Amino acid sequence: MAQKYIPLKDHDAPIKVLFTGYLCAVGIGYLFALVQILFTHGMADGKFGLSIDDIVYSYYGNRSGTVLETKLNGSMKENATEKQRFQIIQWIRDGAELEEYKSSGVEKIIEERCTLCHNKEASGIPDFSKFETLKALTAEDEGATFSSLTRVSHIHLFGISFIFMFVGLIFSFSETTATPFKCIAIGMPYVFLIADILSWWLTKINPMFAWLVVFAGTGMGASFMFMWVTSILEMWLYQYAYVEEWGVLGQKVRETFAAIFTQERRDRSKALVQTLSQKLLTVWKEQLYPAIKGLFAKDSTPKG
Repeated sequence: MAQKYIPLKDHDAPIKVLFTGYLCAVGIGYLFALVQILFTHGMADGKFGLSIDDIVYSYYGNRSGTVLETKLNGSMKENATEKQRFQIIQWIRDGAELEEYKSSGVEKIIEERCTLCHNKEASGIPDFSKFETLKALTAEDEGATFSSLTRVSHIHLFGISFIFMFVGLIFSFSETTATPFKCIAIGMPYVFLIADILSWWLTKINPMFAWLVVFAGTGMGASFMFMWVTSILEMWLYQYAYVEEWGVLGQKVRETFAAIFTQERRDRSKALVQTLSQKLLTVWKEQLYPAIKGLFAKDSTPKG
């Protein structure tokens, strides 16, 4: 069938510059997003670096402590001295009463260290100038609230979908990737994006799903990187990357890939996916759905 598009290497220079500028901008943005994750979720357990515990604490919560304690020993650890953090935590464990809040000096520490960011002018974070707001955070840490998950979920779904739409559009002009694999590469980021958002909600209900957050995030990043690198190479380094030295290596890699993924192994992979799907469906029916149903039943119970 005749080719119905202009390959990336044959586009005019202005179009290549436009595509490259966009890819570089979103690529840098992606790196800063990863850094932000390391300094927010990655500090949930008080140690630098993203771990399963960080994910569990961020979404399910650290049920052995309070929200404020978890933050003081995690992502907010560097915003106060060890002595000040100990003083606040001691106040929390003594009951977090208003009288002690003023007399123990905790109020002064909060004003000095926290209200610079946590004030009425800031949006999306608690206002610590109000004692009631601070008091609410001395309850058991149950992780992200359903309200915050709803807000973050729709922002990510809208924003990241647009990023992948344009990255995928640019990548669709590539000619070194076979059409079936090109379709997979363009479609997979959306699958991983939805899985990523879903994994937040599942981890909020049951910490066993923290691994799904890592899997979905890794898959999304790998899809992005593959399309990004392929597009840049085809636009500016096509001859070197695909025809000369690297091209010969790439052909060997493709031949090895084809030898590994024989029809028999593809059938096995398909059977494995079906088995995993059945297991996930069973977990949903026997564990998740009853847990969600019980949660909403608990919230709707009259309090008296």
